[in-house]
Amino acid sequence: MPEKPYNLTQAVSNDPLAPRGFPQATLVLCRWQRLAAWGLLAGLVLWAFLDWRRELLILNILCTVFYLATTLYRLLIIDLALSKARDIRLEPADLERPPDGVQWPRYVIILPMYHEGAVLPHLVESMRRLDYPADRLEIRLLIEADDEETMSVARGMALQPPFRIVTIPVSYPRTKPKACNVGIEDGEADYLVIYDAEDRPEPDQLKKAAVAFSRMPPEVACIQGKLNFYNPDRNILTRCFTAEYATWFGMSLPGLDCMHAPIPLGGTSNHFRLPVLRELGGWDEYNVTEDCDLGLRLHIRGWRTRMLDSTTWEQACHDPFLWIRQRSRWAKGYAQTYLVHTRDLVGLTRRLGLIGSLHFHLLIGGSILCQLINPVYWFMAVLWLLCRPAGVDQFFPGPVFAMGALCLFAGNFVFAYTTAIACVQSGVGHLAKYGLVMPFYWVMHSIGAWKGFLQLITRPHHWEKTTHFSVPVDSTPGSAGETP
Repeated sequence: MPEKPYNLTQAVSNDPLAPRGFPQATLVLCRWQRLAAWGLLAGLVLWAFLDWRRELLILNILCTVFYLATTLYRLLIIDLALSKARDIRLEPADLERPPDGVQWPRYVIILPMYHEGAVLPHLVESMRRLDYPADRLEIRLLIEADDEETMSVARGMALQPPFRIVTIPVSYPRTKPKACNVGIEDGEADYLVIYDAEDRPEPDQLKKAAVAFSRMPPEVACIQGKLNFYNPDRNILTRCFTAEYATWFGMSLPGLDCMHAPIPLGGTSNHFRLPVLRELGGWDEYNVTEDCDLGLRLHIRGWRTRMLDSTTWEQACHDPFLWIRQRSRWAKGYAQTYLVHTRDLVGLTRRLGLIGSLHFHLLIGGSILCQLINPVYWFMAVLWLLCRPAGVDQFFPGPVFAMGALCLFAGNFVFAYTTAIACVQSGVGHLAKYGLVMPFYWVMHSIGAWKGFLQLITRPHHWEKTTHFSVPVDSTPGSAGETP
């Protein structure tokens, strides 16, 4: 007898802690947020008419203090990551037998894909290399019903268990989290992990995650694997992208773990306790950076995320235009997440606590705001160095100038230096020198952020799909678990 599908939407609608329905990102701004936005805009315009000089001075002071706070916050995260190792590390001997000594827990892998016919054979080969008992594993290929390209390739491969094709009905929104929610509605398992179409996880990653869960307290509901790239040397963009990932997964997320802060998940290699994931209602189908939102919702509900010392190798985007498309989706999703969870500021502070709320505002809201206002300050810095226009100094009194200079020079130097350290720690030490050019790479971040911000107004739920290119598994450094 087939098992009854698990209705995710009904599960969350019955949850008294789910604020204002689910999914929440269907609405960009709630009523009070719209009124506040229009009120702020009107106030700034009126203030400019009355005294634009004082307005610019005060806005500059506020922005500079904000810059200093976010810079010090990120330095604290990196310092903790360097001084306190928090990654879950396991030895080969730990994986020789199941956690209960009898059999390995049941695992489900979901693989959402759309127009991925070219990479599907390599993805299947990568999944086959996973060292996990086939009778305790189910691998679900989530393929859209109108994706004839991928579906024909999948059916032509005559896949046998543990592989299973799950057809995703054509419906709005056309997003990855919608497919994932369909993919977890039926069946029973202990744990679930999500991989992307181009992923090459280390073969023992499932066993590591299963053992790690058995050794963690029951409130640990998610274990995040590290991500790295198997094509770091394609061009200068992939080198900088790899250096960024080394810093994010090697320092930023472990540092947040040290502080017991909310952890914005990566888009792949998230290992979940499946019952907990279903209890939360899965992913927000309208949020285009659904992983960040889910990581925050886990923390709000009292669950915890830990980092696992196991790498999944991905494909770094080497085309600047495709990279900006991908980055704009991430920025838009971070903005969506911030707006959704600030609809009830008092409730958010109560659930996260004061320190947890500061983490949220500085990490989620702060990262987007920095990327949006960075071009303004870069332009002002270049203008000052080249032209020295009269009157600009009145907007930079001594303390403000000192804070700005500290962020610009000391902050950028420290971030470039720690990027080099992260590269060495992640096994890509030959990219350490690219820490020096990261400030130019951050210009692309701002371009993507502005594109995502404008799309939040015009196309809030549009999914900017990442294009993947076919790469044989044998040619990737992570195919056998090695570092590059």
